[in-house]
Amino acid sequence: MGGVTSSVAAKMAFFPPTPPSYALVEDAGAGVTTLSGQPHRENVELLRLRTRKGNTLAAMYVRHPDAASTVLYSHGNAADLGHLYQLFLHLSFNLRVNILGYDYSGYGQSSGKRQLTSASENFGAMEEEIILYGQSVGSGPTVDLASRLPQLQAVVLHSPILSGLRVMYPVKRTYWFDIYKNIDKISQVTCPVLIIHGTADEVVDWSHGKQLWELCKEKYEPLWLRGGKHCDLELFPEYIQHLKKFFHTVEKSPSHRQAWRESGDRIEPSRKSTDFFEPSRKSTDQREKSRSTRDRTRNTEHRYSNVEKVDKLKISFDQFEKSRRSVDIFERPKRNIEQLDCGRKSVDRLDRIWAS
Repeated sequence: MGGVTSSVAAKMAFFPPTPPSYALVEDAGAGVTTLSGQPHRENVELLRLRTRKGNTLAAMYVRHPDAASTVLYSHGNAADLGHLYQLFLHLSFNLRVNILGYDYSGYGQSSGKRQLTSASENFGAMEEEIILYGQSVGSGPTVDLASRLPQLQAVVLHSPILSGLRVMYPVKRTYWFDIYKNIDKISQVTCPVLIIHGTADEVVDWSHGKQLWELCKEKYEPLWLRGGKHCDLELFPEYIQHLKKFFHTVEKSPSHRQAWRESGDRIEPSRKSTDFFEPSRKSTDQREKSRSTRDRTRNTEHRYSNVEKVDKLKISFDQFEKSRRSVDIFERPKRNIEQLDCGRKSVDRLDRIWAS
């Protein structure tokens, strides 16, 4: 029965762009593969990755010469690598990171039935140098994978969902047939987590991001973008500014990160981009909070003590396949057409802004 439920949910939830927004163009003589409509760049590599089930996933790897971190980006619904090409270049340049993005089976030039899965290869990065980034439906594989990798550097959740069923109905518990269970897995993520959400999100209500933030073990100051919707958060100046601040913090040495926990743990977000936080509590509550913070700090000190001894990360496709059933967004049928255009609109607007 569970398999039937998952199959029905998948048919309702997956909306890959049709037709794909790009093709992979191979130049056998030069030995390079490019994205149709885009010039060859020395720092951009187009890949075809094989999964355990024999499917081929299209992936794009953007290198930065001074990168200290590698971002594994799981994109949202109704989008593929063609829509994300310029965004990946923008993030890599401004954040000084390598970025590996991929298309789920049935999306873009990835083969197989429509389903969300994660995939990666070993690009010489260690686990503590990897930052997982999940946007909307991509929050599923991101949280699932992060809950199983204890030495990750950080996680970014962009307009995330609590669970598929909770997008449709305000249920108070997790049912066996609910296949998108971020709400139950987020507490197992032990690295710093940044959550970004728009206060006017018309697809995944802002309450999803707020509740996930409350459940995080390693809370980082969230970014609540006033008036932000589901597909336009990259257009806000605060978006890239806050990401820079977060990446700078988590890329510091273990001792600096420990000092951040002691001095800035559970910082109340700036009211500049929010409107839901309560007024400051009484001094007694603050002392209680400080004691609680010190206790939590002691419990996490061991996490970074052996960070230099970790071997190079080798994440097999088999491991990533486990994320497959915990992903995507279970959207109301009446929003299907709007969701199909959502990814395209955001990238088009980004192109116009950067071009100007």
